[in-house]
Amino acid sequence: MREIDVGNVTEQVIQRSDYPLDRARQSLAGETIAVLGYGIQGRAQSLNLRDNGFKVIVGQRQTGDTWNAAQSDGWTPGESLFPLDEAAARGTMILYLLSDAGQKEQWPTVRPHLTKDKALILAHGFSIVYADQTGVIPPSKIDVLLVAPRGSGTTFRRQFVEGKGINAGYAVHHDATGHARDRCLALAIGIGCSTLFETTLQREVFGDLTGERGSLLGAIYGLWLAQYEVLREHGHTPAEAFQETVEEATQSLYPLIAEHGLDWMYRNCSATAQRGALDWFRRFHDAVKPVFEDLYKHVASGEETRRVLETNLQPDYRKQLESELQAIAQSEMWRAGAEIRKLREP
Repeated sequence: MREIDVGNVTEQVIQRSDYPLDRARQSLAGETIAVLGYGIQGRAQSLNLRDNGFKVIVGQRQTGDTWNAAQSDGWTPGESLFPLDEAAARGTMILYLLSDAGQKEQWPTVRPHLTKDKALILAHGFSIVYADQTGVIPPSKIDVLLVAPRGSGTTFRRQFVEGKGINAGYAVHHDATGHARDRCLALAIGIGCSTLFETTLQREVFGDLTGERGSLLGAIYGLWLAQYEVLREHGHTPAEAFQETVEEATQSLYPLIAEHGLDWMYRNCSATAQRGALDWFRRFHDAVKPVFEDLYKHVASGEETRRVLETNLQPDYRKQLESELQAIAQSEMWRAGAEIRKLREP
């Protein structure tokens, strides 16, 4: 176990060498892990568990493409693929990976099957932290755990297949059996996590909602779009504007920043780029920090949760979502991006 000491805060970090896969298999030898939901995370985590030799079943609503996708991946109806309620009944560890709105909607179906000494595992603290809006209140006779991979399910599965891992936050929210922490760590290693950082459900969900709306997706797209538009308005071509805004960042700079850090990147770019970045980052910081403060308040107050549940539970939500995503896909910026991606060497 390693310790990280930054900013007068000491954190203990658990790695695979501290909790090997064989130990995880031994810890969960008598468990049946029921993965409820076969979306991006559900697919990745269930396949990783199966490939790592754990006893795992999938629970999914029988309508729609995800049931068929599960069968295509080798899950067999009646053997390893079941309706949600039957999978929840069969499982001793329930990995609840439906969408946040889906967790609220299906909780009355799942709740009766959370009997004594079972474990409920979440990949996101949303439903319990905002229980006043979701109604997700687990019974006291079960373990309640969090294993939150820090990345998309697509990346998670790809890293696993390549023999790599992904960082994750973990938390023991409630220990009814006296073995909750061991179950939590074993499950995290079983799904393919490589480095584990202890957290709480509230810290995880507040940070996650802020990050998704901020530097991970929302803010970064807003920043890219603003720069792209300014370049286009001043006569730059679509391909040129996209490459200066997105392509160079994602294909060259960001991987190097991930590998070496931002200070290294500053030291290894041109003197002109270096000086400009150092001179301008403060203006961007000062401009956007109030927006992040406002965003965090919306997250902490539950306003973002209300927005998510109100929209995602609308009967025509998928249709509305597709319309919004198509508007992005058909915008000039991302049509330029699609053409440039075709030019990358295989």
